[in-house]
Amino acid sequence: MLQPTVFRRRTNFDLPDEIVLEILTRLPVKSVLRFRCVCKSWYSYITNPNFISTHLNSSLSHNHGYVIYMRKTFPRYYSSSHSQVCTVSCDRTFERVSEFRIPFTFQSGLPRLVGSCNGILCLTDFIVSEFNGVYLWNPSIRKFKKLPDTCLSRLHHAKLGFGYDSLNNDYKVVRISRSRVKVMPPLEVEVYTLSSDSWKRIGLGIRWRPNVVFWKINCFLLSPFVSGHLHWMFLYVEDRGGRKRHFTHTILSFDVNSEKFKELPLPDDEGSCITIYLTSFKGKLALIKFRYGVQSCDALCCIWVMREYGVFDSWNKLCVVPVEGTYNIIGFTKYGLLLIRRRPQLVSTNSELEREVKSVLIDPETLHENEISIPVDNRLDLATHMESLALLDGENVVSY
Repeated sequence: MLQPTVFRRRTNFDLPDEIVLEILTRLPVKSVLRFRCVCKSWYSYITNPNFISTHLNSSLSHNHGYVIYMRKTFPRYYSSSHSQVCTVSCDRTFERVSEFRIPFTFQSGLPRLVGSCNGILCLTDFIVSEFNGVYLWNPSIRKFKKLPDTCLSRLHHAKLGFGYDSLNNDYKVVRISRSRVKVMPPLEVEVYTLSSDSWKRIGLGIRWRPNVVFWKINCFLLSPFVSGHLHWMFLYVEDRGGRKRHFTHTILSFDVNSEKFKELPLPDDEGSCITIYLTSFKGKLALIKFRYGVQSCDALCCIWVMREYGVFDSWNKLCVVPVEGTYNIIGFTKYGLLLIRRRPQLVSTNSELEREVKSVLIDPETLHENEISIPVDNRLDLATHMESLALLDGENVVSY
């Protein structure tokens, strides 16, 4: 494809167009945005989808490693000055880099982070069963987009995921909702595609177990986007006759490119567990399984990683991390550090006993712990983050 001319006039001291364009692809987002004002040809090229993709690929190869976390309070503590802020920090140290105030609001007053992909954040209402508002937001370029209303009959215990379609250079949001009309099949699924700006229904495409009497999707963390697939943890309860019930955990995987579902089995692990978290570790699908420790108040955190995506035999137990006291898993950073909230001991404050809350980064491979200073009075959603020009060329996008 013939590239547009960058310079209308040229002197002997001007750089060749291809060199100028190469420089532009390596510049930070804020600088590129300013250069749109140089001339019409620069504006046209910078807002071209091909340039946006080239700039994204350059940014991915030089990603310094940032995380973004959204702190929010529950409704009875809701304050607009605290619940609508996202903070960008360094991945390894959590030193604050910048803050972004969310430029839109939700009916419940409480946002939930669905996912982060190539600089775009996907957010929805915390009470997703009642409200269906979903937004795509790129804070780096100060643009956001509200998605159309759902095409499903009624939302009930809906779960969402957000990912990138590498085959079509597109972004998709997946919503799974429990059907209130039919008992079997129990799921309704819809997919939003950014390029068409619309939702469409799709089938599950998986044979449902005949004796299932109960099921639920456990989404304690963000739906991990790994190897082009989104993932949710499913729990089935099957009737085996009489009073026998069989509990089965499985991973529901969605190929964002082909829009097909499949199931992935969990690794074989002896003993029962308290809780299972589905997440990603350094770009690999991962599980965090908790079981009771020696002391009744302690737990063992077993971290499993699928070394080769989709291959059952590649599940590998990375480590076992002992966790004391009450804990709350926040998630992994890009470099594999596990962020948890811990209430290890009772402390006296103003003549009252309360638990001291600490935020701790744990290296699961060395078990080294580093206490960090981040707000502890509210809930956190955590995801990796980067700057990009994504959404710059989008339609029906709001600037602020």
